[in-house]
Amino acid sequence: MNAKPMVLRAACALAVTGMAFTGVAEARITKIEITSRGPAFGGAIFGSVGAYERIVGVASGELNPGSSSNNMIVDIALAPRNARGNVEYKFDFYMLKPLDLSKGNHRVMYEPPNRGGKQFGGFNRSTGGNDPSSTTNPLDQFLAPRGYTMVFSGWDYAAGTNNANFNSTITLPVAKNPDGSSITGPSYEYIVMGNATTTSYTLSYAAASTTDKASAKLTTRKHIDDTPTVIPATGWDYVDATHIKLLPDGTAFNANDIYEFSYTAKDPTVNGIGMAAVRDWNSFLRNAAADDSGTANPLAGDVKYIYTYVLSQPGRLLNDFRYYGFNQDEGGRKVFDGMLQWIAAADGLNLNLRFSQPGRTQRNRQDQLYAEGLFPFAHQSTTDPLTGKTAGRYDRCLATNTCPLGMEIYSANEYWVKAASLFHTDPGGTVDLPDPTYARYYLMASNQHGTGNGTSKGSCQQLGNPLNATPAQRALFVALDEWASQGIPPPPSMIPRFSDNTLVPAMPQSGMGFPVIPGVQYTGLKSTRYLLNYGPDFDKGVMSINPPVTTTPFFDNPANGKIYPSFVPRTDADGNDIAGVKLPDLLVPTATYTGWSLRASANGGPDGCEGSGQMIPFPATKAARLASGDPRLSVEERYPTFSQYLYARMNAINGLVEKRLLLDEDGFNEFTRGLQAVTSSGLVPKAD
Repeated sequence: MNAKPMVLRAACALAVTGMAFTGVAEARITKIEITSRGPAFGGAIFGSVGAYERIVGVASGELNPGSSSNNMIVDIALAPRNARGNVEYKFDFYMLKPLDLSKGNHRVMYEPPNRGGKQFGGFNRSTGGNDPSSTTNPLDQFLAPRGYTMVFSGWDYAAGTNNANFNSTITLPVAKNPDGSSITGPSYEYIVMGNATTTSYTLSYAAASTTDKASAKLTTRKHIDDTPTVIPATGWDYVDATHIKLLPDGTAFNANDIYEFSYTAKDPTVNGIGMAAVRDWNSFLRNAAADDSGTANPLAGDVKYIYTYVLSQPGRLLNDFRYYGFNQDEGGRKVFDGMLQWIAAADGLNLNLRFSQPGRTQRNRQDQLYAEGLFPFAHQSTTDPLTGKTAGRYDRCLATNTCPLGMEIYSANEYWVKAASLFHTDPGGTVDLPDPTYARYYLMASNQHGTGNGTSKGSCQQLGNPLNATPAQRALFVALDEWASQGIPPPPSMIPRFSDNTLVPAMPQSGMGFPVIPGVQYTGLKSTRYLLNYGPDFDKGVMSINPPVTTTPFFDNPANGKIYPSFVPRTDADGNDIAGVKLPDLLVPTATYTGWSLRASANGGPDGCEGSGQMIPFPATKAARLASGDPRLSVEERYPTFSQYLYARMNAINGLVEKRLLLDEDGFNEFTRGLQAVTSSGLVPKAD
């Protein structure tokens, strides 16, 4: 047999797999192992789409560490390599797809899970959980009746290695020195216990030595602006390489106190590979016919569009994903057509660094000092007045025409605890940035970070904020698809701006508009976005200062670095945000809703209450308002009859539908839900 037919057969084999790679070096998914496949949703039939199936498995991939598509991943050059010179990894995946793909809509909703867990349930009308196919009420969901394939895959090492109950994990290589010895370096733990019974703490990385306590330091304080007190070496010890404890044995960490532990760690995982895993998995699903061994891609030939839905942490992952250029695969193709980001705003993720901890999220008294709120903040290219750098998150994809459309939706909480105004102002905080052609921005007015419990206070001073933004997210997801697939522009951005005086400083209280409500404390507390000094090797992904700032009082302390000015939404006389997308409960209010909250004194107050907001009901009657001195009109003064309340709510819902901010199918649900909630509260008469 001559060589020519063999070469032709090899070329044909590569074409069949859909992997037009050069040699063996290109990044790709090399193997998929399907561990479970069967009917989804109890065999329910979704109209013309038909039945769905669930596919669960493990995918393996490899990366060429020298490729320009991968060499920005910190420590990838120090990861072990296989015989082909590539770096290997593997992750869990979970998929829900139409049994007959020809009956679906040829679109994928992809969610990179939040700390391993699927978060799309509320968006999908409560058909979620880590095994959403097992739901007992599938027919009310949002995605399946429309023919979407739903895909999830692991990317976050901090999610752990236990994939029980369909948790999505990833297995990553450990970086080593060229001689094979362990890499060591500074690591840092911000520790707040939620109870007074915990006696040990698990470190994110193993300590390089459990006997060298002189190079480690443990401090404690009660409030964020207290001076940390050093706990002497006689007051703590290593349990083992991955745990510390207080001494004497059995001493519990004080609930809600802030502890910080600095130590020398060893064996960093190459966490930035998580971004490449997301890129290559979605590229495989869209473009490949099979893996290297011939196992068929379950979506081969079907995928026309891929949109993301994310909630919080993975949105910050995708902010960095765009910044590093991962929306272009190694074949030069676009990965995601559109991204719907919920409560991610302007921050990145503590991921592409040595000894990084992607599970962390910095708020006003939570997870301080981790590198996530870094320039560039905006998608557009801007110049940082503090460093002189010029950059934007979309710079790389704009240069290669591989940018996803961005549907950026976030709550008021992100302005208070994440400096979200930097998403759409210049870094100096002086002017509004114009909307880019490829992104729209929507503040969900007066929302907290997610949906709170309006019947309990938790650690906070007031009731949680129950505003639920998922109906608006569904409408904007439909708009995102119409934008990407048909070129129909989405609703215009709805955010606070300097130009109309709806974006203002948090203090003074009178300037931002929040009323003086009896029994409600207002301090103007918001997170400060510092330019922190992480050391001379930080641009290489290595933090060399530990801890990276002084141990002087932290809150609003210029000693910690220069500050990027940030601002908050201005409120009306009721204390509700003026700008943004207003849900029916806000357009026809019976309470004040805020994106910020303060801790109760017993829980470390008045420090900030992290991602929580507040619901502060209006007085029920004029007499109650006058007796308490509340400046807000009572419910009976706003809605003298029940019919007037219903008419106002109906008009509010119709207006949102007309603006494409609410779907018709959600309009009725919003009307009846509000009706039930308000009548059961007794705040308005049950009849005229």
